Amino acid sequence: MVFFYLFLVVLAIQRFIELIIARKNEKWMKKQGAKEYGQKHYQAMVLIHFAFFVSLLIEGGIFHSGIHPHWEYLLAIFLLTQAGRIWVISSLGKYWNTKIIVLPDGDIVATGPYKLFRHPNYLIVTIELIIVPLLFNAYWTMVIFAALNQLILFTRISIEEHALRSETDYEFVHFHTPGWIGAAKKEK
Repeated sequence: MVFFYLFLVVLAIQRFIELIIARKNEKWMKKQGAKEYGQKHYQAMVLIHFAFFVSLLIEGGIFHSGIHPHWEYLLAIFLLTQAGRIWVISSLGKYWNTKIIVLPDGDIVATGPYKLFRHPNYLIVTIELIIVPLLFNAYWTMVIFAALNQLILFTRISIEEHALRSETDYEFVHFHTPGWIGAAKKEK
């Protein structure tokens, strides 16, 4: 039980630090003339992620049903996703954000994980929303929030792709880079 609460605290601290980084990057980008897109869906996304923590706390903590029998493997996958998260944030640098903020004619990142995949952060979040609840046998949390995440990503990625295509040379830079659900490519 101590492991569960320690894990949850560390995860919450990590998210809080990410919000600080995102806010700092948002201020810098907006000073450079960046535009924000998708404000309406962003509120829903924040609510989903907050509700995930609450659900995990209730199902994994209050109704504690133990830790998964293969927790070592799940924890290893989780740690790999955290390494991927750090890789994503460091690759995007000042362009990384939790919001869709696009700098017109800004540089498009095509290095690090972005060389392999157009939206690696969304893959990482998707894996986390499966692995973290599974680690603590919180199956309802896993099913509900993995599904809600895919629904919000369907909207978010479409908005993000549109914003990047309209404001930058994103389509040219990432024409051959594999995409994600809701990220349809246009044929040239």
